[in-house]
Amino acid sequence: MEFPAATSFAGFTTLLQKECMRFIRVAGQTLISPLISVSLYLLIFGINLADKIANQNGVNYLQFIIPGLVALALLNNAFQNASSSIIISKFHGDLQDLKVVPLTPSQIVWAYAFAGTIRGFLVGISVACIGEIFYVVQYGELLVVQNWLQLCWFLIAGGVTFSLLGLSVALFANNFDQVSAVGTFVILPLIYLGGVFFSIANMHPFWKMISYANPLLYLINGIRYSFLGVSDIDPSRAFLLTLFFVAGAYLLARRMVQVGSYTRF
Repeated sequence: MEFPAATSFAGFTTLLQKECMRFIRVAGQTLISPLISVSLYLLIFGINLADKIANQNGVNYLQFIIPGLVALALLNNAFQNASSSIIISKFHGDLQDLKVVPLTPSQIVWAYAFAGTIRGFLVGISVACIGEIFYVVQYGELLVVQNWLQLCWFLIAGGVTFSLLGLSVALFANNFDQVSAVGTFVILPLIYLGGVFFSIANMHPFWKMISYANPLLYLINGIRYSFLGVSDIDPSRAFLLTLFFVAGAYLLARRMVQVGSYTRF
């Protein structure tokens, strides 16, 4: 069914605004709570243990983990925003309204993708600010971002990719446990093993080879390269692969919007 352009765009902006207001209304849980755990990571690993951990890629450990924690916060919150919204709507029985609204599947996909990216971006930037505070207190100087344009690209690409994955998983899932299982047993291990806390240059060749199969390695290293100018991965390779990740996640999400489950459980 085709909708007039004005009606369709109004529906898209309404859905996007609804999804943004949803996480803003509970900002204590969605925006502030992640900062507490990140602050603890910085305090324990970046401050108390930094001098006991060897430099990673030629930079001190606090420098190294700040971009990694920005990536961790961004990707995790983008995924949670889309997945929690869909699965809660499915539980309450109002997700079926998406089938009758004047929106195309692509507009539904991008509304959730942009909302999740906005939340992830806000949390990621907040984490970067907290990291700057820790770095100034510890070393008396600012941690300067090396390339703002590349940083924006990798933040947006990572946020969009994980928002779309969250949307796809929630449309496929039939209960809260299935969404939680994917987040706990798939997404988080991939994030942690993608180089948030360590450089794969220090790994055994076998595990290094396994790490190259982790798509999050490229997103995380892209963000780190934008911050510090150092990376385990060729930046141009990371850039090209993130384009592939965004396209693949979009096609998957669009397909799930068309064939996924909207019924209440």
